[in-house]
Amino acid sequence: MTATTQSVSRDLNALGLFRVGVATPELKIADIDFNLAEILRLASRAAEAGCQLLLFPELCLTGYTCADLFFQKHLQQGALQALETVAGFTAGTDMVLVVGVPVSSAGRLFNCAAFLAGGEIKGLVPKTYLPNSGEFYEQRWFCSEWSRTCAELTIGSRQVPFGSDLLFQAENIPELRIGIEVCEDGWSVAPPSGPQALAGATLLLNPSASPEILGKEAYRRALVAAQSARCLAAYAYASAGPNESSTDLVFSGHSLIAENGRILAETERYQFTSQLAVADIDYAMLCGERQRNTTFGNAQPERDFRLQPFRAAALSAGQLCRSVVRTPFVPPDDGERAERCREIFQLQTSGLIKRLKHTGSRQVVIGLSGGLDSTLALLVTVKAFDRLGLDRQGIVAITMPGFGTTARTRGNAEELARHLGTELRIISIDAAVRGHFNDIGHDPATHDVTFENSQARERTQVLMDVANQVGGLVIGTGDLSELALGWCTYNGDHMSMYAVNSGVPKTLVRYLVEWCAREEFSGRTSAVLADICATPVSPELLPPDAEGRINQLTEEVVGPYELHDFFLYQVVRLHFPPLKVLALAELAFGEDYSHEVILGWLRKFYQRFFSQQFKRSCLPDGPKVGSVALSPRGDWRMPSDATVTWWLSQLEEL
Repeated sequence: MTATTQSVSRDLNALGLFRVGVATPELKIADIDFNLAEILRLASRAAEAGCQLLLFPELCLTGYTCADLFFQKHLQQGALQALETVAGFTAGTDMVLVVGVPVSSAGRLFNCAAFLAGGEIKGLVPKTYLPNSGEFYEQRWFCSEWSRTCAELTIGSRQVPFGSDLLFQAENIPELRIGIEVCEDGWSVAPPSGPQALAGATLLLNPSASPEILGKEAYRRALVAAQSARCLAAYAYASAGPNESSTDLVFSGHSLIAENGRILAETERYQFTSQLAVADIDYAMLCGERQRNTTFGNAQPERDFRLQPFRAAALSAGQLCRSVVRTPFVPPDDGERAERCREIFQLQTSGLIKRLKHTGSRQVVIGLSGGLDSTLALLVTVKAFDRLGLDRQGIVAITMPGFGTTARTRGNAEELARHLGTELRIISIDAAVRGHFNDIGHDPATHDVTFENSQARERTQVLMDVANQVGGLVIGTGDLSELALGWCTYNGDHMSMYAVNSGVPKTLVRYLVEWCAREEFSGRTSAVLADICATPVSPELLPPDAEGRINQLTEEVVGPYELHDFFLYQVVRLHFPPLKVLALAELAFGEDYSHEVILGWLRKFYQRFFSQQFKRSCLPDGPKVGSVALSPRGDWRMPSDATVTWWLSQLEEL
């Protein structure tokens, strides 16, 4: 299996990407000519796929299972001659190859990974941890890096750096530094990749020969993913295949590429033909993650490394070899999405329970509009009361019909409150708002921001005052996406005493309500929830149309939430620049939106995100539930008077 390939017209180098391949070549044990030819053939195939670096398995020039044949001088010399031939191949392709080879030095034999670029052997990295238990007997043939007596070896006419203290630095990509550990090194208690990452390695390579036994596939995948996450790095793992000797073991050829805990690509196991998997790693993103991670920043490298320069090939435009997730907050897999909804609902409920226990409140007030956000907030509140053993009549659900309220949303709100067993109050704001218009001299026929926000603030006044009456808390209903865009009325729906939805993006709210309808509630309640999910998103502040239908669709004004949530994740979670956000958005949404439409809404996102920071600077308390949060007390600190000019200027260049 390879990573998803998508078309892109932009320069991939400008996006901070580097294309890596992992290969499991067809092999004959101790047949160097055959192995060399297959390695070169597979390298040519990878070059055609635009690979900038291709990693081969441990001891791939000879085969890992040569056993005592490793002592044969003829085999050792043949392997070095083949290595020079492979190095020569890199001169013509401008691609980096990393291959496994046995190397003799000072009467010792080492299991090495050779880094080849620009027609040269740039370095030899010997294996440090040699397994010698169970099915492994490596110490019979090889010596550890700890037995190394020199820092260079003579191969042909060249002096080649030798040692596990080598890191390989791309001269033309400052953020791309490569470290290598060999097979068991990565499975050890203290893998060399840890210090390599602390010394700046963003891409970690592991040429391996990992035999297959029951359960090892999942363990291997978890290990590679976890090490990439722990090191905040990309991790490429190339493993020997089933053409190795099956005298006592079977090798599956399970090769993987991971990035910060996520598997990007992997090969199919148990294939006797050569296998190749390719993925574009995002080294720019990894550097950004490290800059924000104080644990990484404060850690000191445990050893000194020698940097070996090489020049990386340019990444050709045209195809992107990694999946771009269209809904970063919503897993596409049904099972994973349900599990995420369950966890988020628990987080929201537990946060509210703590606040109710701390304040001793047995009453809460919530504005119920019949829309998704207030519905989710009510469901969270109901479950919190159930877990605390409190009477649901302590939940005062208030629906406040105004100028834009439709029969559908009002009906759903009232029916939901009745079926859930909460207290329901219906308080029209029509007369109060008209009186307010008269007080301030506003023409009710002028449907401007004053017309809209007066209704929102009147509703908040009602909620706050009823909360005083019953001695309870006002539960906030606004979500994360609204906070990002400032799509809330300052000191209106912007304000509450505990905001249970403040960490939930809009694209996930609908799925949470759907999940609640399936998993937490039943009967008529589920049916009402289903209709609420099918209702268009609207603040309902403008009068309905002639047929009584919603006349104000939020996404027609502020933009599609699927785009804005995508932008939010790229800008706030990953800190990507506008150029990269736009390019990724075009990959994710290009079939549904034109370049001009995406660009326009991205410009709107930046404008609103910067201009509306003042609303986020005084947010009510609320639980963080995911990797993106905008609380000024937690994840996001930004001056309210920051200017957006620098970000918009990059978009204007497009």
